[in-house]
Amino acid sequence: MTRISEWLIDPADTPERTIEKLLTITEVLMRQVEQASGERGAAYEQFRRAAMLEDRVRQRTRDLEYALRLLGETNSRLTAAKRTAERAQRDLANAIDAVQEGFALFDEADTLVLYNSRFCRDMPDVRQHLRAGMAFSEYVKLVSLSTALSPPAGQTRQEWMAARMQRHHDRQVFNVALSGDRWLQVSAQHIDGGGTVMFQTDVTDIIRLERIERGKMLDDQAQLIRATLEHINQGVCIFDADLRLVGWNGRLGQLLDMPVSWLRHGASFDGLHPRFRHDSIYGEHLSFEVLVDWAHQTPPRPPLSFEIHRTSGVILDGFARETPEGGFVISFSDVTRERLAVQAMLRANASLEARVAARTLDLEAALEEAERANASRVRFVAAAGHDLLQPLSAAKLFIASVRDDADNRQARATLEKALNALVSVEGILQALLDISRLEAGESAVEIAPVRLEPLLAQLTDEFAPVAAGKGLRLTILPCRLTVASDPAYLRRILQNLIGNAIRYTRAGRVLVGVRRAGGRIRIEVHDTGPGIAPENQQEIFREFHRLNGSASASEGMGLGLAIVERACSLLNHRLRLTSEPGRGTSFSVEMALAGAVSLPPCAGLIAAAEDEPQEDGGRIALLVGSAPEVRRDIGRRLEKRNIAVWEVGGSEEALALLGEIGIVPDFYLVDHEPGETLGCIGTVLALRANHGERPTRVLTEDPDCGAWAAAGLDCMRKPVDDAALDAFIAGVSPAP
Repeated sequence: MTRISEWLIDPADTPERTIEKLLTITEVLMRQVEQASGERGAAYEQFRRAAMLEDRVRQRTRDLEYALRLLGETNSRLTAAKRTAERAQRDLANAIDAVQEGFALFDEADTLVLYNSRFCRDMPDVRQHLRAGMAFSEYVKLVSLSTALSPPAGQTRQEWMAARMQRHHDRQVFNVALSGDRWLQVSAQHIDGGGTVMFQTDVTDIIRLERIERGKMLDDQAQLIRATLEHINQGVCIFDADLRLVGWNGRLGQLLDMPVSWLRHGASFDGLHPRFRHDSIYGEHLSFEVLVDWAHQTPPRPPLSFEIHRTSGVILDGFARETPEGGFVISFSDVTRERLAVQAMLRANASLEARVAARTLDLEAALEEAERANASRVRFVAAAGHDLLQPLSAAKLFIASVRDDADNRQARATLEKALNALVSVEGILQALLDISRLEAGESAVEIAPVRLEPLLAQLTDEFAPVAAGKGLRLTILPCRLTVASDPAYLRRILQNLIGNAIRYTRAGRVLVGVRRAGGRIRIEVHDTGPGIAPENQQEIFREFHRLNGSASASEGMGLGLAIVERACSLLNHRLRLTSEPGRGTSFSVEMALAGAVSLPPCAGLIAAAEDEPQEDGGRIALLVGSAPEVRRDIGRRLEKRNIAVWEVGGSEEALALLGEIGIVPDFYLVDHEPGETLGCIGTVLALRANHGERPTRVLTEDPDCGAWAAAGLDCMRKPVDDAALDAFIAGVSPAP
């Protein structure tokens, strides 16, 4: 069996030979099966094993053939890749050699990988030792020892090598000086993987050209500096760190009277400074020796200022300053004119002070004389005015008596005119007396509580006929406050202000009222007169100045406002004027309350001006109604709530009041009487049309407010409940 296996399995046989052997074995086995049935099972088993062995041999053969085929393909590819790499390496070497700069490649371990033929070409003693695998530190050491290297002045080759290694780590671009005035620019760049590419570029021609251009530029700058030095009006000299003259201008020789032969390039400071001292006296604060010591001082030197007085009378202002290179610059300026001007000014100032002192004494004497003359004039006017008033009063009485007894109408008219003339003269004399007393300071004021209610009532009685006679409407709103003032002077102030307002108002209205101003009150007089231009608002307070220069004598002598201003100053009351030409004028007098801050506010409180903030609670109500008792009741209740109330009897009066004052109330209360529904609605609509939407309530006895709601109005039931009134007031915001 062993021999059969050896015969069957022979690696040297071809597949055809192996198949032939298997067929022979099969034929023999078949014959044996036919001859001996007992041996049939063993023969078949041998056959089966032989078939299995044949399959295994066939599979192994196929695997071996596939492995041999793969090995052949791999060898072919490897051979092709090697040829490609060799070709790429040759191309890279050729490309690197084609680069016009020196090129070298170091790997991440700073080992030389490859380089081209131009790398270190200018250093033959380094070039011959270059090899792949050389460490960068070895390469730097070779360069530092090269005879072609020219280290910077003051730097040893060992120091140069240390600096070169540092630059390699910092990847800097720098220039390396070679012998023979040649230069290489070295630059290093990182590459992926941690390696370094180094380039060496010959920049000799560039540096030489830059040197030439720099020389030309320095020459141009030197010429420019020379032209600048010659242009300025100062004498300038420049010394280097060795105290040698390196620059100057012609003005220096003129100012120091220095011969041209002394000024030459390289002249020493010690050789020139005698000329600095020649015919010169240095100022008392700095001597010539200090200047010399400063020049020889070790830098840094502080700036130095000094002054030179030449025997010729010229005064020079000197200034020395150190230059960055350790030298210094000295400049000389001719300040003769300035110094002489200062001296002349000092002399003139001394003379002027003496003249001013003498003039002051003269003016003081003249002022004393004027004051004495003015005092005499005031006393004379006061005495003459007092003496004239007595016979004038008697004359008024006599003329009035004759007028009353005269039967002839023409005679009565003439006597009436004469009496009016005497009244005017009496007013003028009284004004002169007032002015005289105020100017002389002889008026004794007595500040006391003054109730405004009776005072305003008296003024109403006094001026209402006068205003009616001119066709004007005079409204003096009542007020129950008490102020601190002099009753006589306060009355006089208000008389003059109201009288002026009526005098200069041709048509319209004059309104007098009171309003709060913080813890004080302000009495205001408004008119619809021609107004006062801003440029004239200071002049009207002068004596004998009238708004209209052509006014007749019956309009006064222009003393009223002068009296008002002096009286307000005496009483410490603030006087204020606001006016706009064509729209009227407002005067106000501000004073303190007479300890009555807890008293109820004025019924006729005037709204604050737009440019002044109002107090909390300082709101204004317009109360319209024909029933005086309703107005009084509602007005009193509003005043208790610190609300100013303007009471008017009807729609026309309300529109006229708001139109003349130009102030919009915070809310409207309109009293409704039976049968006046349309009138109430018309009043509210007219107010809103002319002065804008404001919170409004109609005070009515109607149980149903539906009719008012249909007209867009809200109503409040009479008798008015305090809670309803407070709720309405709480929702009212001040008028804009």
